Amino acid sequence: MPAKTFAIITDIHSNAASLEVALSLIDNRNDIDQIVCLGDCFALGPEPKETLALLKSIEDGIFIRGNHDRYLLERLWEEDQPSLEGMDPYDPVCIGIVQNEKWTAEQLGDEGVDFVRKMKIASRDIVDNILVEFTHAWYQRDDKPPTMIEALHWRDHVMGAHPEVDQLVFVHGHIHSPREEKSENLTVLCQGATGLSFDENTQGAVAFLTIGESIKWDVIRYDYDINRTLTALEERKPPFYQSLINTVKYAKIKNDS
Repeated sequence: MPAKTFAIITDIHSNAASLEVALSLIDNRNDIDQIVCLGDCFALGPEPKETLALLKSIEDGIFIRGNHDRYLLERLWEEDQPSLEGMDPYDPVCIGIVQNEKWTAEQLGDEGVDFVRKMKIASRDIVDNILVEFTHAWYQRDDKPPTMIEALHWRDHVMGAHPEVDQLVFVHGHIHSPREEKSENLTVLCQGATGLSFDENTQGAVAFLTIGESIKWDVIRYDYDINRTLTALEERKPPFYQSLINTVKYAKIKNDS
């Protein structure tokens, strides 16, 4: 069976300037069979509408729903004491992020919410005897990827249902930092983030996964017009924007002014 190559973007967070470069890198290749977006497309960034237009331009893309995409569907800000990922609802950081979710939903309108509603929880492909699973964090939860022990239990379950499979690849986003782990016949991968890195490298990230006689994982870190993103945050002033400016600038979580 011929090899199959996936191009992967993840955790864009309305950083359209970075997404544009990622898509151009993908377009420059002639071996891409499938584009996969692993979620967290819109919240916590300055250009939701621009990001939506770029994502809708991808033909036959696979779009996985992230936790921040889910918050838009749940209308988190309408809860009595909205919280996320175990945060104290009275924490100013939590309040700021929740208000950012509301702002993002208002920017996207019905068109954006409909786009999010059609996203998948996970996507699976089998190429010859190798199974590839794409999720934002995990199919059981979207706010914490599996540990290697959990992933190995998942492998055992999947192999029971697919006896033809002898290797598995689990690809996730969410953590905004690179991950590449292997145990026995299971490989767990994360490229980092396309639009909001947490690994102290301000470059964006796009990944290419080729499944054939072997598994090839290639992460491209690239420069983009970071000043455009910072300027858009400053000019549009979405809730929580000062912390986002610091996070974009230093590529690490900096929830201070």
